[in-house]
Amino acid sequence: MDLKIQGKTAFITGSTAGIGYATARALASEGVDVILNGRTETKLQEAVQKLQREFPNNTISGLCIDFSNTKQIEEQLGRLPEIDILVNNVGIYSSASFFETKDSDWQQQFEVNVMSGVRLSKRILPNMLTNNWGRILFISSECATLVPVDLISYSMTKTAILAVSRGLAQLTKGTGVTVNTIIPGSTLSEGAEQFLENAAQKEGKTKAQIETSFFTEVRTSSLLQRFAKVDEIANTITYMASSLSSATNGSAIKVDGGSMGGIL
Repeated sequence: MDLKIQGKTAFITGSTAGIGYATARALASEGVDVILNGRTETKLQEAVQKLQREFPNNTISGLCIDFSNTKQIEEQLGRLPEIDILVNNVGIYSSASFFETKDSDWQQQFEVNVMSGVRLSKRILPNMLTNNWGRILFISSECATLVPVDLISYSMTKTAILAVSRGLAQLTKGTGVTVNTIIPGSTLSEGAEQFLENAAQKEGKTKAQIETSFFTEVRTSSLLQRFAKVDEIANTITYMASSLSSATNGSAIKVDGGSMGGIL
């Protein structure tokens, strides 16, 4: 399908692996020039070179920013060219008891998961409005409403993203710019792969058995009853970043395998 975004420029935060890299790859396949982002220069350049080999006709570059470092953010954001598609994907989490989670952990997760998108949108949205075209996507999580007791601080940030996204969408009224949130469910990212591997070794089971147990005992509300593939999430993100999604604005799009329930 031609999503009519060839020649656009996209910046995807947290895109050296997982959903971010899968999104960069999907956008590149539509002829989009892609700027990857990571915290370390070595891993970032590896991802850039890998994507460039697959899409030699695209302009693929990288911008190394640690979004927990406010000084570095200010220095590096000035290097961004004009962006047509912004995917606010970067995120960190801290798994711990509520009573053991330090204030600094709450603050760091808020800085990276929420303020990264706020700062980038503040810089990029004005040009989108001037050009009367643009796409901003925030990547939330099913944890925004299905809150694990050991991820309360992380879940708080994913709920905050919904408010930021909806608020920014209201600033685009009557324009060709849209701002939406994508809400993935349990996804087979590198972190989930490691979780399955560790649990399988610890319990003497296969990864498939651990995955089955997770959905029958923990994420029982899932209709999919398996981890989504990163490419499945990226496909939805890429459509929402395209010209074909122009009538959807200010929305939260669930790619959760039915785990969050409800019809809306």
